[in-house]
Amino acid sequence: NPLTQVITVTNQKGGVGKTTTVSALVCGLKQRGARVLGVDLDPQGNLGFTLGLDIGECKTVYDVLTGACPIERAISHTEYGDILASDIMLSTAEVEFTAPRREFMLSQQLDVVKPNYDFIIIDTPPALNILTINAYVASTGLIVPMEAEVLSLVGVSQIQDTIDTVRKSFNPNLKVLGILLNKYDRRLTLSREILDLAESVAEQLDSQVFHTKVRRSVSVAMAPAHGQSVLTYQPGSKASADLRRIVDAVAGPAFPAPRPAPRSKWF
Repeated sequence: NPLTQVITVTNQKGGVGKTTTVSALVCGLKQRGARVLGVDLDPQGNLGFTLGLDIGECKTVYDVLTGACPIERAISHTEYGDILASDIMLSTAEVEFTAPRREFMLSQQLDVVKPNYDFIIIDTPPALNILTINAYVASTGLIVPMEAEVLSLVGVSQIQDTIDTVRKSFNPNLKVLGILLNKYDRRLTLSREILDLAESVAEQLDSQVFHTKVRRSVSVAMAPAHGQSVLTYQPGSKASADLRRIVDAVAGPAFPAPRPAPRSKWF
């Protein structure tokens, strides 16, 4: 499907909300009627866990990349969307995947299933390694989540070099869709200063900071333990409202948000 959007959520710093963002996109796009595949490239395997998969029981992206299992058989179907799970074996990727054109391994596999999906959303490890480069090569766009703190910003400028390399050598059309500020509290001076810094980094990436910032919310931390995205675990939370706006931005007019059922006037 040439119209399939392949979006990678990336930042080599851990704990900035990558998996939260990916699970919200997978779940939110599915709620809008889009056909969605979530791909976990992080050896920690948090995406599958977050969406209620028993990782020990499924085939994984490692099985697919090593040729042990065709991609169609490795995809798990869940009520929140389709998932290609990960496991700790992926941590050997840097030394194990050494064949020529190794940067295209994921892209070639995803080409097989693209006709089945409107969106493929990829979660990446907190590193700029061969797995992350495979994600960039396969992608039409990147979303860069970061916390409202200075160290988080330092990482973003390092991403710039990796993006430039991938554009030059493998994927000239790669775009940065936006920087997403997480755990945001506009009452804090620091958050406001970070916003200014983030906007200058976004400019360097030829991109933007998403207008919607994701506010701090305890529900984000709680949701994975319940095997759910925050969108279904606490749909009324501030973070859910913010993430739904990010889903809106990604979904575009082709996949509008579902309308809530009208209330009967008798009740």
